Amino acid sequence: MRHTISISIFAILIAFTACGPQPPKAESPPSTAAKTTNAAGKPSTTFELTAGDNMRFNKGLIEVPAGKEITLTLTNIGNMPKAQMGHNLVILDLKRKPQAFMAEASFAKETDYIPAGMDDWMIAHTELLGPGESDTITFTAPKIPGDYEFLCSFTGHYAIGMKGIMRVVVEVP
Repeated sequence: MRHTISISIFAILIAFTACGPQPPKAESPPSTAAKTTNAAGKPSTTFELTAGDNMRFNKGLIEVPAGKEITLTLTNIGNMPKAQMGHNLVILDLKRKPQAFMAEASFAKETDYIPAGMDDWMIAHTELLGPGESDTITFTAPKIPGDYEFLCSFTGHYAIGMKGIMRVVVEVP
């Protein structure tokens, strides 16, 4: 009897997982600074990302030049209320573990899921956005090349897969 219950629970978990959120589809190629140029023909340092009710960013990878000023706009294209499905974008420092950050963020509802006392964990972050809202942030990309994780710190969103990589690269003259 115990085996039947265990097998039934296992089958339900498999079915739930199969129907749950899936990894983001390749809707568009990664946004890279090297592929986007400004009027002077130089790599762009401006990015636009969207987030919706599917709990995904539209881009999972952005490439930025090391040490340059970056402008990033996040727009919530979802329809659900901010209290239920708010989105932000937090870029973590290279040395920081997202799971440890998220453990603190989940208790920071009063500060829009940005934990107090963890400013040195973040390179930059947007405001928590409701449907149709946007926030633009400007920051200096780190000088150390590497893959810096960005995420939504609204409770549960990171665990579902609302994250990406800001790849810092050294520009070749």
